[in-house]
Amino acid sequence: MNWILTLDEIEPTCEVGGKARALATLKRQGLKVPAAFCLPAAAYRYYLNRNGLDQQISLELGKKSFDNMRWEELWDVSLRLRNVFGKAEIPNDLSQAIEDGVHHLFGDRPVSVRSSALAEDSAQASFAGLHESFINVRGIHSILKHIKLVWASLWSDRALLYRQELALDPFASAMAVVVQEMIVGQSSGVAFSMNPLDKSRASVEAVYGLNQGLVDGSIEPDHWELDRVTGHIVEHRGAQRRMALAPGPEGSVAEALPEKQQQQPPLSSAQVMGIFRISRSLEVAFGSPQDMEWTLEAHEFHILQSRNITTLAVSKEDDERRRYLGLKRSIENLKALRKTIEENLLPGMESQSRELAANNLSRLTDRELVTEIRRRQEIVQKGVDDYWRECIPFAHGMRLFGQVYNDRLAPQDPYEFMHLLSGSRLQSTSRNRCLWKIGQLIAADPTLAQAVSQEGDMAGFPNFLSLIDQYISLYGGASWGGRKFRLNRKAVARLAARYANTSAPAEGAPRSDKGELEREFMQSFPATQLPYALELLEIGRASYRLRDDDNIYLGRLEGELARAVSEGVARLSAKWGSIPGDLQAEDVLLALENGRAPVPPKKSKAKTKGKTVLSSKARQLIGQPASAGWASGPARLVQDPQDLFEFENGEVLVCDAIDPNMTFVVPLAAAIVERRGGMLIHGAIIAREHGIPCVTGVPEAVSLISTGDMLSVDGDLGLVTVGSNSLPVE
Repeated sequence: MNWILTLDEIEPTCEVGGKARALATLKRQGLKVPAAFCLPAAAYRYYLNRNGLDQQISLELGKKSFDNMRWEELWDVSLRLRNVFGKAEIPNDLSQAIEDGVHHLFGDRPVSVRSSALAEDSAQASFAGLHESFINVRGIHSILKHIKLVWASLWSDRALLYRQELALDPFASAMAVVVQEMIVGQSSGVAFSMNPLDKSRASVEAVYGLNQGLVDGSIEPDHWELDRVTGHIVEHRGAQRRMALAPGPEGSVAEALPEKQQQQPPLSSAQVMGIFRISRSLEVAFGSPQDMEWTLEAHEFHILQSRNITTLAVSKEDDERRRYLGLKRSIENLKALRKTIEENLLPGMESQSRELAANNLSRLTDRELVTEIRRRQEIVQKGVDDYWRECIPFAHGMRLFGQVYNDRLAPQDPYEFMHLLSGSRLQSTSRNRCLWKIGQLIAADPTLAQAVSQEGDMAGFPNFLSLIDQYISLYGGASWGGRKFRLNRKAVARLAARYANTSAPAEGAPRSDKGELEREFMQSFPATQLPYALELLEIGRASYRLRDDDNIYLGRLEGELARAVSEGVARLSAKWGSIPGDLQAEDVLLALENGRAPVPPKKSKAKTKGKTVLSSKARQLIGQPASAGWASGPARLVQDPQDLFEFENGEVLVCDAIDPNMTFVVPLAAAIVERRGGMLIHGAIIAREHGIPCVTGVPEAVSLISTGDMLSVDGDLGLVTVGSNSLPVE
């Protein structure tokens, strides 16, 4: 088998993917293309078969319907597969062929290792940016490692999500790889022979240094718009030119630009028009408008790749690929997001929730209350929009840290990196410790304990009531699913009483070798990259913490909206008698505005599926392991905020998905079972913080399990046994 194909050897029948085929075409057109060879898809399949990875992939994607897997679950799948790919060895005959090809074509020169999937850049879909490519790779060992990472990127979460969006079979593709000479140009960029948003124009973008900064968004490019007919420059939007990416010991490093380059664009007008002419010639050669990547070295343009522009037929809003590209974030982007969240977004939410909480709603007229509810709806909607724009993308800081950790250390456990992120003093764990302190007062005073258990008068315990009032002030304004927690002194006292005989809630599950894991991670970097490694760890920890905390802040805003709606409901009840419990905010507003009795929403006539009844015989449900350990106990199904106040010590919390605003019962739980899956969802995070077993991604968990069912939860294997108190699987 000929594993190595030079660009001259690529024939129409070769399975080399769109990128390699385009490079071969460019070379035949006489354009300047870096020296390169391609590993055809057969090499990928050979590597899979020899290591049994095809069965591993089938197992990972067969646990749950692919169509129903959320991004957190697909990220888990991707993380595990990437780890398995990294550990698997390339067969000797294939690795020797690669080594010979590298030595013959490149010698000791650095290379780029690029993806070229068979389904990539077709006429129907562009996978540009969804699979991995690596620049400035040096030495055969590193080249082999990065080839495996490119193969693994066929199963990245963003690529899987894009296939899910387009209803493509994830098993129908394969990955070829292009190994290409690394050209270090003084300027680099992209060119669109037709602007996807204005078909009468072409566009060119350029940065100083390597193109990676433009592609990952860390370096702002200069942008030119050109008339497609004449080639004349119509518009130039200059960038703030401060930094450029240059080759480092491995990968790239950011360097400050000299003052002279900061003041002038990375291309002259003549060079911009020269790039435009090349892109137009490629459009003719390929028969379709092209998205071309280039670099300028010694006054000569080198074409790094070219692909069809697939977004011409759809609007920018419909291009779902943009969402999945957003799953990959650079360290610079994440640092900027963190600054915005910690310095502006969360303090702003906190300030607004306090202002809303201080508003005495009972003094407002009905018309003023309507105005206030609508104002609060706008505030909450802005908070939700900010959350999705800033907070959700920042959650990918954990993903970036985990990926780098696993790539460098290849741990046996692909989730080992999580031990370095936990113990970050989450808002929810601080809230739980506050409840525990109240519970200790109850445990120390039998008279107080009796008053709490019998819901008697607690006026004789001022210190106790002061702590409860402080708890309600800090945490009583939250809501879950748009419904406010009905917290009062007695409700908090009853909840705290369940903490009376428990140990203090942990702030991060203990891990004796955490310091050693951190040292191993830092030592895996050369001395010059230690600042980057430390930044990466700090971003991972902040991402882990804010993944939970941001919901607490948003929940307070939502709680203040719910409080205003509740005030409206109380007024309507006083005037019109008992009203439906499922009344929505708009129904309340309409009734208050019109001065009429509220109209209950029409009941849906759609048939609902009956509850699946499990037999009395033990039955095993399969999910994803999210927090290690084994525990058993009776199930407590939580579907409503008030269900939480029925929670008893030692029960297994079963729900659709845990919200950070409902985690005050987690220290009482023996284990957690969720329908939603993933290591990054809130239930998994809080379970690890408290060191209790957790299994996520259990399909139909809330319909297959009822309150009172005896459960055994294995957080190591991801198994939930219903109707049994069996021992964990050895």
